[in-house]
Amino acid sequence: MKYSIIIPTLNEEKLLPLLLEQLTNKNFREQFETEIIVSDSGSSDCTVEIAITYADKVVVNTSLRNGNIAICRNNGAKVASGQVLIFLNSDILIDNPIRFFNFINNNFINSHYLAMTCDVRISPEQEIIKDKFFHFAFNNYFRLLNNYVTGMGRGECQVIRKNTFNKLNGYNENLAAGEDFDFFRRVKREGKILYSNIICVYESPRRYRKYGYRDVAWQWLRNSHSIIFNNRSFSKVWEEVR
Repeated sequence: MKYSIIIPTLNEEKLLPLLLEQLTNKNFREQFETEIIVSDSGSSDCTVEIAITYADKVVVNTSLRNGNIAICRNNGAKVASGQVLIFLNSDILIDNPIRFFNFINNNFINSHYLAMTCDVRISPEQEIIKDKFFHFAFNNYFRLLNNYVTGMGRGECQVIRKNTFNKLNGYNENLAAGEDFDFFRRVKREGKILYSNIICVYESPRRYRKYGYRDVAWQWLRNSHSIIFNNRSFSKVWEEVR
């Protein structure tokens, strides 16, 4: 098995099927050696039932009262068979999955990079002018951080070699948020990260519509600052926005 696609979930019955339908497309599965792993944190809706219909492996953690996305990611990695782990959030869609995986095949697999990530945008059907400005600015900011400063990769899409993941002991399970930022910071200390703006994933705009870009960016800043200086996240729980 070449790729293990790991999707952490918590009450994602509405959006999860859209991503799983992309990944279980017959042409896609025939072309790439992939397995699909859904790692759930005790959903109370139909997320697990949907996952069982599509995924190759489903891991359910019911012991956490508030859920923890870092634990979900790590639980999925524990049962992964692939040489490369691809972590995708459950509310994303891949812009052209064939091109996405061809890019990884051609530019990452036989390279010296330890991990890779890509642009995150809002789909053209849902995108408004604020989305364009925000994601243009932040994607370029994250690209510069990866290339010249510290590692930065949003949890919407993080690709990592399994041996590197194991060496770093995966995501920090003590972090309720910002585990994706913390993980790529540690990867960067070990080697280089590939950032691509040629491929992208589309995230749901639901968080920005509910809180606004200013509040979301401020929360990201507080979490990253707290992780850097206090080794803990500012947020206390994995918050659902549905």
